[in-house]
Amino acid sequence: MALKEYLGAIILEVDGKEIEVESVEPDHKSGRTLVKTMNRKGKPSGYSEGVHEYTLKISAPIPKTGAPDWDKIIGAKLTIFPVSEGGQRTTYVDCVSLGDSEKYSVQGEAKVDVTLAAMDRIKE
Repeated sequence: MALKEYLGAIILEVDGKEIEVESVEPDHKSGRTLVKTMNRKGKPSGYSEGVHEYTLKISAPIPKTGAPDWDKIIGAKLTIFPVSEGGQRTTYVDCVSLGDSEKYSVQGEAKVDVTLAAMDRIKE
């Protein structure tokens, strides 16, 4: 069985500063919708194209000092890097925050979960 390469670092840039990100869950919606008509088959006739939506759910540790104001994130860039050279990078640009929630646990550091909307996804 051959070894497989997996993605590595996740970097979020806000106002030129890098913020440590623990995890990211990208979600893409194509925007396509079914065209439903009243026909004898009782099935959709086709589909229509729509607007693509990119939503990112990130989790980051909360620093003791210098934490960003998660509500005011506008125009951020999130890049997912491969571990080694030659892999494909994925970048989400012009990200804006939609909401955030903090979580605390007995055994770990405090974290914040932030939902971002990206205007575009670029595969490099």
